[in-house]
Amino acid sequence: MDPETITAAIANNVRAQRAHRQLTLDELAARSGVSRGMLVQVEQGRTNPSISTLTRIADALGVTVARIVEVSDTPVVRVVHSADVVTFPHGASSTARLLVGTDAPAILELWDWRLAPGDHRDSDAHPPGTREMLTVLEGRLTLSVYGGSHTMETGDAVVFSADRPHRYANDGDVPLRFMMVVTEPRETPDR
Repeated sequence: MDPETITAAIANNVRAQRAHRQLTLDELAARSGVSRGMLVQVEQGRTNPSISTLTRIADALGVTVARIVEVSDTPVVRVVHSADVVTFPHGASSTARLLVGTDAPAILELWDWRLAPGDHRDSDAHPPGTREMLTVLEGRLTLSVYGGSHTMETGDAVVFSADRPHRYANDGDVPLRFMMVVTEPRETPDR
């Protein structure tokens, strides 16, 4: 899918979600920690926001990143073809692909992560009650959460509370690939 279509979808979805919640730009900026100026650029489709920015906006609106990047309304059965998967570049040769996500009846996202040797991804705390499950498909993952570090080999899986900062790292010398499911509560308290 072309970047212009995704940027337009993000603009429309953020505007619609903000209007639905009757939030001003200033209120959304305060809730999300994203500047008013950046929110204006996002809502006018003049920027391609980072995953971190999209996550902060989605969290403040109480929706998933998948909902923010959704190009069309969600039908009863939705097939997402590989050409329509949203890919976020990370560093020189790492990517995060949001394969599919939903708001109802549960908020879920399915991600395909690839981290180059020596690369890492720091994630801010998600809303209270958010959980992540992941499995390592290739390479070795170092997961840091709650001040502890956990090394996972190919075939290993983990589930953890993601409502605190956490890090995914490839400390090895071969590419890392892992699949991740994020689930968060439908209702998030105001911050």
